[in-house]
Formats: sequence, C-alpha cells, structure tokens
Amino acid sequence: MGRPKAFDETDAVLAAAALFADRVYAGVSVDDLVVALGVHRHSLYRTFGSKRGLYLAALRWRRENQLEPALAETPATGGLEALNRALNQEREALDLFLIAAVEQASTDPGVATEVGLFFTALDAAVARALGEDHAAGSPSVAEATAAILGHRLRAKATGRPD
Repeated sequence: MGRPKAFDETDAVLAAAALFADRVYAGVSVDDLVVALGVHRHSLYRTFGSKRGLYLAALRWRRENQLEPALAETPATGGLEALNRALNQEREALDLFLIAAVEQASTDPGVATEVGLFFTALDAAVARALGEDHAAGSPSVAEATAAILGHRLRAKATGRPD
C-alpha cells in the first residue's frame, strides 16, 4: 500500500496554473513544477500522469471554478462593462487561457477542448451582455469577444493595468 498524498491536489493545480500563466507551458519544466508546488516528482506523476496532465487539470479547474462561474453570474443589465469587470477579477485565469489558446491549442486536442469550452461560455456571456436587441452599429458577439480578449492580451503583454 502506498503512502497517502502529502499535498493538496487543488493547491498544486492552482500553483501550477499560476506558473503556466506567468511563464507559458513550454517555459515550465517538471523541475520548476516540483520546486514551485513543493511536491516530489513521483507524487506529481502519480497524481497527474505528466506535466501535460497537470496543465490540463489547471485549465479545467480555472475554467470550471473561476471563469465559467464569473461569466454565468455577469448580469445582462450591466452590458459589456459588467462582463469586463467580472473577467478582470479573474485576470490570472483569463491569462492562462489566452496563453493556452496561442501556445498549445493548435497542436494539443485536450488543450483545444478546454479553450473551446471557455470560448463557448465567453461567447454566451457576451451575447447576454449585448442583449437580443442591441443597437444598430454595436459590435457583434465575435467583435466584442475579440475586443475583450485583445484588451487583456495587450495588458498582459505590456505589463500595464487593464
């Protein structure tokens, strides 16, 4: 019989998510994860299977526990401004997904699935924020989504606040 886990899996996933959001998937080694998470390499592999398994767990956790709830709770009455405020509260989670979309989604079907699920939830929230009868000349769902993501990407790239 193996020893019980000596670490909290959620804490490990969140620490890894922060590391991946800051340094990108390719910029994080297993050694970096072992040090940052404070776990043994064997424990990491036994729990997550691989670095990729941990990455997918981080994406899934951030989507299910932070981004989707924030998007679902955004009131339609506040429009895009309320949606931007909600996403601004989840900046690190959003950064992880932006990086995943650019760096890994085109070559990793698991990452593409997680990113696609997030984009679907974001599009639905943008559609709610715009309302069914949005004024002529207002942005489409795709344009508003692109503006939200572009704004955050620019802030991340320049290091300036949103």
